Amino acid sequence: MLQAAKSQTWAYLQLMRPANIVTAWADILVGFAASGIDVINILPLWLLLATSGLYGGGVVFNDVFDAELDAQERPERPIPSGIIAKQNAIALGTFLLVLGIVAAAQVSATSLVIAATVAFAAIFYDAFSKHHAVFGPINMGICRGGNLLLGVSAIPAMVEHLWFLALIPIAYIAAITAISQGEVHGGKNSTGIAALVLIAGVISGVLTLALLPEYQVLAALPFVALFAWRVVPAFVQAWREATPMNIRTAVKAGVLSLIILDAAIAAGFAGLPYGLLVLGLLPISLGLAQIFAVT
Repeated sequence: MLQAAKSQTWAYLQLMRPANIVTAWADILVGFAASGIDVINILPLWLLLATSGLYGGGVVFNDVFDAELDAQERPERPIPSGIIAKQNAIALGTFLLVLGIVAAAQVSATSLVIAATVAFAAIFYDAFSKHHAVFGPINMGICRGGNLLLGVSAIPAMVEHLWFLALIPIAYIAAITAISQGEVHGGKNSTGIAALVLIAGVISGVLTLALLPEYQVLAALPFVALFAWRVVPAFVQAWREATPMNIRTAVKAGVLSLIILDAAIAAGFAGLPYGLLVLGLLPISLGLAQIFAVT
């Protein structure tokens, strides 16, 4: 009985993708850095809780909507394996999304609107746009871009001035999502090229932030170099040989390296020490990725 309970708890955690949730925390910390809020403040805690609920709920519903497909392609996942009943997964996903929205509401009306928008975008992606070659990646990118702006909303007035920051994670997550469509059956070389072009645009975008008077591009450069070193080779390999294994490797590297990308942007806005603080989430995420699946 005890062993069965432990197994089910483990399966619920797997549904929530803990390693990925840590990457969502990094988005929020970037938003804090850009907004200029004092991180020794109760507001950041609410927004970190909000993003945990939003991301966790989104990935739970991903498995809910994919249950029938997973029964054929990934039968080891918690729902098709029978460890977790589909209705229980729906209840968990609903609870997490509501938790995310309610937590955001404790900060501001702006935070509430952004959180509700992210929740809607996540469900829309899971239910409808996921398998669309163009709109699906853009939809997922919007979720992560909104997540960054959720951090900025710690000071609501700053969202209006820094909305364009969302374009960086939108482009990056679009690249990862596009190439991930070949995780099971393999992908197309053209998709790999498109993903590499988007990543080049992301790196250029981070460096272009130097046009902002408050942005310290020199502090961002070490993180940009680390980001390129971790991501570009994996994506080049997935482009050259678009096998399921190479694509999964690229997707895993891409998802976890979002923390490095966030560290680069955060360092530019708040200095090298703050960038290192954000980067400190990487070993936590990598450790969890050894235990729980990322994709």
